[in-house]
Amino acid sequence: MFRFFVTSNNISADSIMLSAEDSKHIRTLRLRPDEQFIVCDGNSTDYVCKLAESSGFASARIVSSSKSLTEPTVLCRVFIAYQKGDRLDYAVQKSVELGVHDIVLFESERCVAVPHDIPKKVSRLQRIALETAKLCNRGIVPEVSSIGDFEAAINEAVSSSGITLFFYESEDQLHIKDVLQRHFTHEEDKNARDTQNANNVSIITGPEGGFEPSEVELARSKGIPIVSLGARILRSETAPVVALAAIMYQSGNM
Repeated sequence: MFRFFVTSNNISADSIMLSAEDSKHIRTLRLRPDEQFIVCDGNSTDYVCKLAESSGFASARIVSSSKSLTEPTVLCRVFIAYQKGDRLDYAVQKSVELGVHDIVLFESERCVAVPHDIPKKVSRLQRIALETAKLCNRGIVPEVSSIGDFEAAINEAVSSSGITLFFYESEDQLHIKDVLQRHFTHEEDKNARDTQNANNVSIITGPEGGFEPSEVELARSKGIPIVSLGARILRSETAPVVALAAIMYQSGNM
């Protein structure tokens, strides 16, 4: 079924008012009054609805509601350095598909390109997150934000309760498999699991040129594990997607 997102103040006891943009989309889709579609409140509640009024602002009659079953049990924040071209488009789209909670953009020493108009860039990426959330049946729309420089991103990641992982292409000792097995084991091994804050994970990935050694040392000084994604060098837009996929798999969300 088609999916739309609304804010909670547009939901009453038995009906929902859709935005002007979604109302236009409904008319484009030529939905009939007896056709059902999903409206989500962006807080993991899905409403099965039928179209009540399509002229002007469309309204929907609520048929039933239920908790969204598509949100992962692990809350994963992804910190991504700015990248050139449409690489961030890909990283945001795939991260939303995989179940990211929110995405934070930051500037690193080796960033090839930083947007001149960051709010405009963030707004565009937020739009990608919204459209992807609709297609993927997400229960939330992951927020895309910008935090500024590298140190601010590191401090924000550390301040989030949970595990923070810093992915570095030159690391050859600590591998992502070892870290994830320590925190997310199979059900039969749950007594051996290190469960401290395991349901909150922040991951940090770099720009096209990778991280400066001084940035790696700053992360290490904050107590953040420096982690490898394997022997092959991944593109900057691929690294956060691979890391997120590994976390979702190991935590039982794939």
